[in-house]
Amino acid sequence: MIKAIIIDDEAGARTTLHSFVSNFCEDIEIVATCENVPDGVIAINKYQPDLVFLDIEMPEYNGFELFKFFNEITFEIIFVTAYHQYAIKAFEVSAIDYLLKPVDIEQLQLAIKKVQHKKEFATLHERLQLMADVAKGETFKRIALPMSEGLVFIEISDIVLFIAEGAYTNVYLNNGTKIMVSKPVRVFDQMLEGKQQFYRCHRSFLINLNYIKKYHKGESIIHFDNGEIAHVVRDRKADFEGILKAKGISL
Repeated sequence: MIKAIIIDDEAGARTTLHSFVSNFCEDIEIVATCENVPDGVIAINKYQPDLVFLDIEMPEYNGFELFKFFNEITFEIIFVTAYHQYAIKAFEVSAIDYLLKPVDIEQLQLAIKKVQHKKEFATLHERLQLMADVAKGETFKRIALPMSEGLVFIEISDIVLFIAEGAYTNVYLNNGTKIMVSKPVRVFDQMLEGKQQFYRCHRSFLINLNYIKKYHKGESIIHFDNGEIAHVVRDRKADFEGILKAKGISL
């Protein structure tokens, strides 16, 4: 049985989430509901939960500030928020689970299932710090990749390219490592938006321009330092070749 606490300043949101968990999620017990961070800190110290459902925007203290009250985080976090600006990049970059309000029952069940089977390589502290930096608009140099064995942080400068494989993505690194991730390529395209070294040349390929070894203009094929290749879709060919010229790469 997983012990859980809900921290949210909206009474209706607390009631709804408590009802959803109680009626649709097995092996989860809500041991306390709290309307603010200080009350949440007291409840966490009292009940020692396995999981905390945490709102972000709350009066006095926001959800991120909860962690200032603990030397060590011994519980998992699922953020519950109505604010989409947090959701697209910050959560994906850090691999922190989140639910958007109004909470969807199927998404709730999926998030809890991930908590039940979670084994982490990257510490929660690292992930939360990365998430907070991205949410504040600060630059980031690493992303957390969810693997079957847990999470691993990767320097984005070490990524050669992403190749789609159905609903999965193979991530190729400059040391020859290939990591299969259970996320589509479009997630990484959104995640790395603004990182100018990455370019979506094809719906199946997201590439790091810094690792291009050779480009065959006639065949629209890109060769990389690690031996992999990528194709350039026709309607992006002119744009891609313009980028190469701007970088001083001969065609």
